[in-house]
Amino acid sequence: MTQDRVNFGHDIVEPDEKTRRVGNVFRTVADRYDVMNDLMSFGLHRLFKRIAIEASSLRPGSRVLDVAGGTGDLCALLADVVGREGQVILLDINESMTNVGRDKLINSGYAWVQSTVADAENLPFPDGYFDAITIAFGLRNMTNKDRALTECHRALKPGGTLVILEFSKTNHPALKRAYRLYQKSWPIAGQLIAGDSAPYRYLIESIDVHPNQSELNCIIEQAGFHEVRYDNLLGGLVAIHRGVK
Repeated sequence: MTQDRVNFGHDIVEPDEKTRRVGNVFRTVADRYDVMNDLMSFGLHRLFKRIAIEASSLRPGSRVLDVAGGTGDLCALLADVVGREGQVILLDINESMTNVGRDKLINSGYAWVQSTVADAENLPFPDGYFDAITIAFGLRNMTNKDRALTECHRALKPGGTLVILEFSKTNHPALKRAYRLYQKSWPIAGQLIAGDSAPYRYLIESIDVHPNQSELNCIIEQAGFHEVRYDNLLGGLVAIHRGVK
């Protein structure tokens, strides 16, 4: 069955077209992705990732998959928790991002962390393999979120945990206005630092059309997860969602 048309930012496109466009976005920004993340979040994304790991219930020896792992920030933190007796795998559909993440992990002393280029909608792992799966700021870029979450559910052990860190929605009017004003600087910074403003216009639009906290909880539940909950960060501008298989 063919999937209906989907959002690429504010554009409505065919699923294959979204996959192609998202791929182009991240090929364009891969080399400057970390610099822009630090700039746009004032470094707070690193704190958010540490908080997300605390929600994963990992311990030494655990197996964990970081989906849409990109440049490997979260994998390094996960590796510190599970240790060499555990297993950490970085998975990303974008080869440019995966290569940056692999090289950064090797250079930082995490050569034992594995990396693979694969689609989150068709995970190349057996059923019930992982103790935890994490997705940090990557779910909104996936063409078929339902399929990706169902695959995460399949690949988790019973009792395993899914943790999603993602941009979300605030109900505070003043914070919403201030955030909207701040977002206007992202394409300008993208042009100056990364040499291209278009990926950062897409970033703003992708946040706009991403499901809010309650809607995403429902999607996670429909994928088969239980004990689904979320915790807001920065007044709801970012949220951590957690579900258990």
